[in-house]
Amino acid sequence: MPIPGFWDPRRRTERVDLTRVPQIRFLTEDDYPPFNYAGADGQPTGFNIDLARAICEELKVPCTVQVRRFDTLTDSLDRNAGDAIIASLAITPDVRRRYEVSDRYLELPARFVMRRDTQLSDATPEALAGRSIAVVEGTAHEAYAVAFFRRSAVRRYPTVEAARKALSERDIDVMFADGIASAFWINGEASAGCCRLLGGPFTESRYFGEGLSIVMRRGNEPLRRAINHALQRLWERGVYAELYLKAFPIGIY
Repeated sequence: MPIPGFWDPRRRTERVDLTRVPQIRFLTEDDYPPFNYAGADGQPTGFNIDLARAICEELKVPCTVQVRRFDTLTDSLDRNAGDAIIASLAITPDVRRRYEVSDRYLELPARFVMRRDTQLSDATPEALAGRSIAVVEGTAHEAYAVAFFRRSAVRRYPTVEAARKALSERDIDVMFADGIASAFWINGEASAGCCRLLGGPFTESRYFGEGLSIVMRRGNEPLRRAINHALQRLWERGVYAELYLKAFPIGIY
């Protein structure tokens, strides 16, 4: 299974001054598995939590993880109730303007899904010409399909559940949606083994965002440099790959 890597292997890992990073208080949520959720013991767990703890272990600094409602995370950061948000917060131009942002640690790809017996081998505009594509109306997936798959029939549905139902019942040929959610649906009981991913990931940032990064208060350059250093080292040592496979054993790329 391919492991995504967003760090240049030619880049040298620079030493960082940790005297100005005595601790890291991470802010997160617990209602977005497999990224953040409450474990059996009630404690936060998931990919983001594991990554936060690995960062602190790599830097050898004390680390806390505080759970907040998602809609209060930036307010909590602004009030200095924490030092960094690691909670699948979408990186937008406004977020970059207001906050320090770490290097990206995960892309959020869009993927095509088809029934297992559909005779298709790729998800290009040419391969899907004349085919019907289910999308959720009002999403980036709809906008992308309309812009680039002009010879296909784009059919809009109010929810992803409705689009999945149309796919499984053969009302449409393929579905275009969030890659992570689609991968978990395909490999879960709800799909009844009907479907599989088609083609590769679509990651154009103009439509699907910049991916996931860690967000800090503006001006906290020492912390940003320290976190980027830790992310690089975790990738180089294979720790990132272990955390990725633990959270996404079915693959999202």
